[in-house]
Amino acid sequence: MITESVRIAPDVVMRPAAMEDADGLARARLRSRAHLEPWEPVRPEDYFTSRAQAARLRGQLEECRAGRAAPWVLECEGEMAGSVTLSNISLGPFRSGTLGYWIAVDHIGRGLATAAVTRACASADSELGLHRVEAGTLLDNVPSQRVLTKCGFEEFGVAPGYLHINGAWRDHRLFQRILNGRTP
Repeated sequence: MITESVRIAPDVVMRPAAMEDADGLARARLRSRAHLEPWEPVRPEDYFTSRAQAARLRGQLEECRAGRAAPWVLECEGEMAGSVTLSNISLGPFRSGTLGYWIAVDHIGRGLATAAVTRACASADSELGLHRVEAGTLLDNVPSQRVLTKCGFEEFGVAPGYLHINGAWRDHRLFQRILNGRTP
């Protein structure tokens, strides 16, 4: 499990997610709701509550304890500024994980996504021993594609009907970053 906290901006710390983050995540999700809506699944109304965020965190932390996920939050002066999660972690000969991230609407444009993705990849390599990280974006999510490209990801294909986003099955650009060439 990753336990290290890292300053990724003068006022932002990236640290492992904890159950105590539920209230802050609910507030950040609620204020960012309209901004994130085009890029996410349709969310039920209670998704934006502390109770639902606590349930989500509980599941992520269970996956973390099992070695299948690594969830982080971005905290700015006591408030949540976003989150980054490595999920679907697979070891053995694959040694890969899937990256997801979001930045709160009042923190976009500050380079936080790039800094957080860079740090998550460093942790995936040095602490989790992964060989590769993959991520997907909607075809028209150019800002997220720029983040991934800046962080060393390369596009390796397009997946038709990949995820149910904003009410429909959407095609995605698939990216990967090879972290190292070590033998598993």
